[in-house]
Amino acid sequence: MKTMKALWPMLKPRTAGQLVVTLGALLATRLALAVGDLPGGPAVNQLDLHPPVTEIAADQRWLHYFMLWICSIIFIGVFGVMFYSIFKHRKSKGAKAANFHESTTVEIIWTVVPFVIVILMALPATRVVVAMKDTSAADLTIKTTGMQWKWGYDYLRGEGEGIGFVSTLDASQREASDSGHPAAMDDYLLKVDNPLVVPVDKKVRIITTASDVVHAFMVPSFGIKQDAIPGFVRDTWFRADKVGDYYGQCAELCGKEHAYMPIHVKVVTAADYTKWVDGKKKEMAALADDPAKVWTLPDLLARGEKVYAANCAACHQASGKGGGPIKPLDGAAVVLDADHAKQIHVLLNGQNNGAMPAWKQLSDTEIAAVVTYTKNNWSNKTGQLVQPAEVVAARK
Repeated sequence: MKTMKALWPMLKPRTAGQLVVTLGALLATRLALAVGDLPGGPAVNQLDLHPPVTEIAADQRWLHYFMLWICSIIFIGVFGVMFYSIFKHRKSKGAKAANFHESTTVEIIWTVVPFVIVILMALPATRVVVAMKDTSAADLTIKTTGMQWKWGYDYLRGEGEGIGFVSTLDASQREASDSGHPAAMDDYLLKVDNPLVVPVDKKVRIITTASDVVHAFMVPSFGIKQDAIPGFVRDTWFRADKVGDYYGQCAELCGKEHAYMPIHVKVVTAADYTKWVDGKKKEMAALADDPAKVWTLPDLLARGEKVYAANCAACHQASGKGGGPIKPLDGAAVVLDADHAKQIHVLLNGQNNGAMPAWKQLSDTEIAAVVTYTKNNWSNKTGQLVQPAEVVAARK
């Protein structure tokens, strides 16, 4: 509001028309100040494609304008001749239609010219499409698994091999969305807890699949969009030539939480990537709990609360009440059952045709902790304790 008051003397209207224009300008100024462009992501009032940071994305942008100019020239030429003919040879001027047919010259022209145009359009397009699918000789291979509603990343080859984690929408942004009155932020619904980290100037092969329904991995700045289909393996690739943060989203309608499935790729220097790999492996080693360890109930509850908040609360709610087709955990028979194997089986294998996804990617301790947490939270005061060894046995 202070900005509007400061601008008002300079824009003070003198007529009703000027008042409308002024109010529009002030509103636009206010909106522009509220949210800014997100580097590597969407821009305010964006009309063009994202600024490319890969050769493929730059080629796609060039193709876009190349095709646009060709189509525009054809449009202007065809409609120009048509409207000129209508105007110049209209009946009111006494024009009379000519009576002729079977013009060999005309037929050759309207066959050869479109053929040449199609070839001119097809050659560069084919070159780019072939390059888009050439995933050979990759420096890094990463499997991305779409799941409702987050991404799982597993580094299969190259530096960082063996690293795996799940990337979820940042909890603070989810809370802001649920409030119905989110504060203005440039990266709204695009911030994640664990971004995908890759080195600059390295060819990164992305293998896509899904654990439940069809998803799509899309990062516009890289010029990539590849479906992630359950039971199928697809791949794409990119080579980022600039460090920075780049954003995308699941581009396939995958359920009610589709809007909360962002992609954040952090491109770093080779040295920083090596540091990240070392730190991530140490972090994973620290989290790789001994499945033979016997836990106390308070420790499992504390661990389970974190696992539930990161992976389960989005669907089952923090209250455990669920909603719509999502079944509640508070008072659920399988949760209250003294046979721990029933609930462990659901977490490992999912149920209801994927409505409840499988969570095999969680560690044995994490599954034991979240099962223990649900059995002892809300009104579920069972006093039951599930040890990681029970999960190990259930996996066999």
